[in-house]
Amino acid sequence: MRGLRLYVRPIDSADTSAVSAFLTRHTGGRVPAWGLLGKLLGDIVAVVSLEITDDALRVDGIVVASELRRKRIGRAMLREVEQLAAKFDRRRVVVDDAGDAQEFFRRVGFENEGDRWTKRV
Repeated sequence: MRGLRLYVRPIDSADTSAVSAFLTRHTGGRVPAWGLLGKLLGDIVAVVSLEITDDALRVDGIVVASELRRKRIGRAMLREVEQLAAKFDRRRVVVDDAGDAQEFFRRVGFENEGDRWTKRV
């Protein structure tokens, strides 16, 4: 893993089957309408589902390949989300339902605001 570069880009329509296969393998989720994917050596290793709201960029879900967790891939994906939020002139990144990932979001700088987690960009 060390020395490899994570390639992050928006999901496009040509990625639908590959993203679907990745999500089926790791969560059983469905392909997001809009989001980012992360690749290592040409293989999808992470997917972030996003939605633009009036005042924030909302993370609907983040999935990292189970065998690559705790390798800073989730952190790298969220850095890209923060940069994207700034480009869209949104000052916050919001997660409405962190589920089992609450500790992860806390470690990467999100703050708990009742039923949601937010981070200022």
